[in-house]
Amino acid sequence: MSQRPLSLRLALCCALLVSATAVSAQSPAAQSPPPVSTGDTTRPLLPAQLQDFSAYVDSARKTFDVPGIAVAIVKDGHVVMEQGFGLRELGKPAPVDANTLFAIASNTKAFTAAALQQLAGAGKLRMDDRVIDHLPWFRMSDPYVTHEMRIRDLLAHRSGLSLGAGDLLYWPPTSYSTKEVVERLARVPIKNGFRSGYAYDNILFAVATLVIEQASGQSYADYVRDHLFKPVGMDDSLVDMTYLKPGMDVATGHAKADFKDLKPVPPMAWLNDPGAGGIYSSVHDLAKWMNVQLAGGALPTMGADGKPARLFSEDSQREMWSVLTPIKIGKPPVPELAPLVPNFSGYGESWFLSDYRGQKLVWHTGGWPGMVSRVTLVPELKLGVVVLTNAESGAAFNAVTYRVLDAYLNPEHKIDWVAAYDKAVKKSEAKADDSLAKHEAARDKRSKPSLPLAKYAGTYRDPWYGDVIVSQENGKLRLRFSKTAQLVGTMTPWQHDTFTVRWDDRTLNADAFITFSLDVDGHVSEVRMQPISPLTDFSFDFQDLRMVPVADKPDTDKH
Repeated sequence: MSQRPLSLRLALCCALLVSATAVSAQSPAAQSPPPVSTGDTTRPLLPAQLQDFSAYVDSARKTFDVPGIAVAIVKDGHVVMEQGFGLRELGKPAPVDANTLFAIASNTKAFTAAALQQLAGAGKLRMDDRVIDHLPWFRMSDPYVTHEMRIRDLLAHRSGLSLGAGDLLYWPPTSYSTKEVVERLARVPIKNGFRSGYAYDNILFAVATLVIEQASGQSYADYVRDHLFKPVGMDDSLVDMTYLKPGMDVATGHAKADFKDLKPVPPMAWLNDPGAGGIYSSVHDLAKWMNVQLAGGALPTMGADGKPARLFSEDSQREMWSVLTPIKIGKPPVPELAPLVPNFSGYGESWFLSDYRGQKLVWHTGGWPGMVSRVTLVPELKLGVVVLTNAESGAAFNAVTYRVLDAYLNPEHKIDWVAAYDKAVKKSEAKADDSLAKHEAARDKRSKPSLPLAKYAGTYRDPWYGDVIVSQENGKLRLRFSKTAQLVGTMTPWQHDTFTVRWDDRTLNADAFITFSLDVDGHVSEVRMQPISPLTDFSFDFQDLRMVPVADKPDTDKH
């Protein structure tokens, strides 16, 4: 989904992973009620536990401060419900409905995996091909990893990169192209063993994007539109926000500025890593996607041979839903979430895999500026649920998801997951407050910077990100990331040669410490950064930067 259970953005590999997976206790599955006619479609009745579902979703919205939520449930090939709750944008009357578009973020990754499996089925690649067989110029920072990286590895979070490594190349949006992002991967440090363990990344999906384009001869957007959206019938889904038009039914994301005040945030186009998280979709369209997944890749249409047409083969789905990378099972943050601790946890090809009440779960989450979401499938029951939200609360989508799962897997017991997750959120916030208090306690408030402010000004270069500029303006230091328009802020002395940077965009929630190291002659030799709050999204991987002063010349990327 990580270090923060509140804002689960690109990766969504969060501390709530334990509480987003499953338990060992088994319960008899509820029998699906007989289909009933609702006019132009046939839908099963809602299970008894969901008769008050609207009130429950509204309680989640209120508790976790989410303006709008959309939910779809599918069962046995039917849409049980697809419905919106609340508002598209805070303070405006337009409601969320089943067709409202949301950024689905990392739920895009399953589409990227499906595209690669389709191309494998067409003989245009093999999942075990080396990446360099298709992109000869591809490089990792380790020659062995470069040589052995397979297409399947791009989807499995086992490369040896650390959590969120390289995310600053595209998060917040940068001016790098997708190819430039992938070229700079050659300088992103590998901190773990290749295929030795799980660490969520987004940057390798930029590589997967380019593999799809090379093998298909189409742009990623065109391929996904032609070979995934159209066959499934996802008529309203878009590959990124640049396709949004005025007047469309689309949600506005919301974030808590300074972790306090909920405010709208502008839509984001992720043009340089679309395969990791670029898609906008609705629960209406994603209900179709879930039914195709639950049907083993079979489409609702018939092929020329009189058999159901297929999006991908059953073998392809088996590969996507098989564990490639085991994930360590942690402890629940609060006792109330203990029933969700799984027996197993792992990652396949762009899907998390775990269990809940004796049933295998296939699921993923997604996080975007102001929007987070979750798609969950229970294959044996042909059950799926998608929850899209327009605020940064993973607790909200988890609480709603597990109420739906319990309606089918644990119908005799009604658990208030809203209350359980609310307790976990409050505990996390308290820990964040404690962390800041410890920094304050350790601070030497009498200390001053070693140098005049003007001596800290200059251009500093990181090997993989590029240039970061410190300038003196009106008696204060300003920090600018050269390729990232949103990362502009004011620096304030903290202690000694450490400053804090407060970003102008207060919805980023990513203020950081910036520390200057001096050589024996009193000149800046290196600059390091780290987020101030443990609640800051892990995609702000400031801690991986190693900046050194450079002469005033352009940054070039040569290998």
